[in-house]
Amino acid sequence: QWQLVESGGGSVQPGGSLRLSCVASGSSLDSYAIGWFRQAPGKEREGVACISRSGMTSNHTNAAKGRFTISRDNAKNTVYLQMSNLKPEDTGVYFCAAASVTSLWPDDYLPLTYEYDYWGQGTQVTVSS
Repeated sequence: QWQLVESGGGSVQPGGSLRLSCVASGSSLDSYAIGWFRQAPGKEREGVACISRSGMTSNHTNAAKGRFTISRDNAKNTVYLQMSNLKPEDTGVYFCAAASVTSLWPDDYLPLTYEYDYWGQGTQVTVSS
């Protein structure tokens, strides 16, 4: 069964860094556009960043720009979210999600508003002093 598994979350102080990983098992990840999302306590889930199948293009929300970087290594079936200069408002559960759209070019990413098909269970990120 194909599934996504996130890891790399944890507790850090403000200004710290974390690298989240999203690993696909059961099938190759290179057929899927990937997005990272997060959900803070008591809030709705929101997009963070997305990346094309090839990894050549990506997009980050305003909250993530300059601090977070999404990347992927298709040979390792893994997508990463490097987070730096973390702030307390970055606290939440982080999810990766995947979608396969046949009409999508390999260098095109899916917007974070797209209804992604597959979701991981999430990894907790806590930023606190």
